[in-house]
Amino acid sequence: MSSSSLPVSSDVPCTTDLMVRDVDGQYRPALAEEVLQGARRVLAHRVRRGAAMSSPQVVKDYLRLQIGSLEHELFIVLFLDAQNRLLAARPMFRGSVTQTSVYPREVVKEALGLNAAGVILSHNHPSGAAEPSRADEYLTQTLKAALALVDVRVLDHMVVAGAEVVSFAERGLL
Repeated sequence: MSSSSLPVSSDVPCTTDLMVRDVDGQYRPALAEEVLQGARRVLAHRVRRGAAMSSPQVVKDYLRLQIGSLEHELFIVLFLDAQNRLLAARPMFRGSVTQTSVYPREVVKEALGLNAAGVILSHNHPSGAAEPSRADEYLTQTLKAALALVDVRVLDHMVVAGAEVVSFAERGLL
């Protein structure tokens, strides 16, 4: 087993190369959770309102950090304007370890409320397998049809499991 696949406890220093300053002004090795929080802040800054979603890699990195390590399913929608700039990144539905109920009506309502022209759908698989299920494919088609009725395009649906992200668009599933 490689060191990159070992679970990392948040109360153990991540590496001696990454240091943080404590309240006394002294430097100490950063804890794993501190490194992740810093990475989330950097990516949140990159993926902020008005940021162009021109790179699938930026979206994948953002989603990996936001939902990749959750122990429950979370369905997030990135709402975009006509130039694919971010209007909002909204966690829409929270589920259990194995499933989440997603309501197309709520996604359509949110898209209309934000005046979105497009969306990127995403959810995580706490099981660790990013492979989309038949239910994921059916949900994507249902959401795509519902959003098309109000002229909102589904640009992608990304399934996140740990560090792995599967894109429906890259697989030709849209």
